[in-house]
Amino acid sequence: MTINKKVSQLVEKYNTSDPFKLAEAMDIEIIYENLGKSFGYFSRLYRTAIIHLNENLPLEKQKSTCAHELGHIVLHPEINTAFLKTNTYYPTSGIELEANEFMVELLFLQGGDEIVTINEAIEDYKVPEQLLYKKF
Repeated sequence: MTINKKVSQLVEKYNTSDPFKLAEAMDIEIIYENLGKSFGYFSRLYRTAIIHLNENLPLEKQKSTCAHELGHIVLHPEINTAFLKTNTYYPTSGIELEANEFMVELLFLQGGDEIVTINEAIEDYKVPEQLLYKKF
């Protein structure tokens, strides 16, 4: 199943493309904390998924980070990317690209409540420019 299809199914099932509302509907806890230079990550405590967001980020960046981490939870539920990056030589670039594609699909292509221009996506949401130009 494609990323676009997975995002479409989630948006249809929960009737929202807002990543914060999706996380709540999916019983995913969001914790805001000081993460230094890190935007966020997800972890699992037993079977509960938790998204950790940097409390110091602007709301737009928290939103895009939440969408990115939702992508990991939906697309890579058994993979701990933070562990892979820190403790192995396993290349995580493909996994990160998929989570970024999920974020773009969710925030900008699923007819969310807001209309965001490419420039706003790059400047306000800090979406990688090459991802947007690939999609549009």
